[in-house]
Amino acid sequence: MKRTLLAVALLGGVASLSGCYDDGYGYGGGIGYMDYGAPYPYDGWYDGYYGSIYDGYWGSDGYFWYRGNGRDHRYRRGDPGHFRRDAPQGQHNFRQFRGEMHPQRGNQMPNFRGGNPQGGGHQGGGGHQGGGHRGH
Repeated sequence: MKRTLLAVALLGGVASLSGCYDDGYGYGGGIGYMDYGAPYPYDGWYDGYYGSIYDGYWGSDGYFWYRGNGRDHRYRRGDPGHFRRDAPQGQHNFRQFRGEMHPQRGNQMPNFRGGNPQGGGHQGGGGHQGGGHRGH
């Protein structure tokens, strides 16, 4: 009886810790950590340095991660000098941007938390609006 209780306790502990697992791409190991295909809104300011961007997200590291097109399965980290959450003061080359990112299986998404925990997203809407988002 004690062995059975011990086995159940150990399995319960292992199962609860698996929800904390992170595979390095921000997916986590917990069931339901990311809702694939669900929209994750983002917005900010971008100076156009990298050319047009397809979509992106604000990572848990504070950087903006973006893709240049919908066929690219790897998100790249943008430099904070080119992507900002706040409106830049006195720098006229920045344009406001906003959109929605829809995570897909197989995408490499470093530092993705599955949402926008620090604000900076907009509600509703869809697609991309503002500078830096040209042609899907």
